[in-house]
Amino acid sequence: MEIFTEYQDRIYAAFWVTIQLTVLAGVGALVLGTVLAAMRLSPIPVMRGLGTTYVNVVRNTPLTLILVFCSLGLANTLHITLTDPDSPTSIVDSNFRLAVLGLTVYTAAFVCEAIRSGINTVPLGQAEAARSLGLTFSQNLRIIMLPQAFRAVIIPLGSVLIALTKNTTIASAIGVAEAALLMKEMVENTSALLLVGGIFAIGFVILTLPTGLLFGWLGKRLAVLR
Repeated sequence: MEIFTEYQDRIYAAFWVTIQLTVLAGVGALVLGTVLAAMRLSPIPVMRGLGTTYVNVVRNTPLTLILVFCSLGLANTLHITLTDPDSPTSIVDSNFRLAVLGLTVYTAAFVCEAIRSGINTVPLGQAEAARSLGLTFSQNLRIIMLPQAFRAVIIPLGSVLIALTKNTTIASAIGVAEAALLMKEMVENTSALLLVGGIFAIGFVILTLPTGLLFGWLGKRLAVLR
């Protein structure tokens, strides 16, 4: 375990970056995914079309391509860096924020479909009753549909969050110093391939297993009784 002792501080720092990517992109994906779900259920055909197009295109685009587009397309070509160019850490900060953006854009498509499936579990009679009471589509969605939908899809959303945690490894493609990038460096500098792989595998299990257990418990605890 000498290699763990040697890289201990950097391993903790790399997994902290992974956690930050997961939390920030998870929150962003939840917000954007909810908006997309509302668009896909909208009575306005243009909104439905835009939402459907977004989900179909993003879900069928490799995450690596999205992150590389954020880095090369936005940062290098359009000079959109999401950071102060005069900052001494501008490159590192830009890579991190663009990775959050790319992960958010990608994960939101899956969050949208999870929430939409939850909305479809709400009995149609409730929506019709809400309309008969004079509620608008947005009011119906906010008051009647979404609260029940979120409770119905807690476990699927947990699965999306776990997938997002593992997908953060793709951020190493644009130079974000998260766990996968450090693992690559450690593998190149040592012959203990199995040990290095085991260290990072255990690290991701520590991150994802409690998430699955927590969302599983919440899903049973908050399940909507039909």
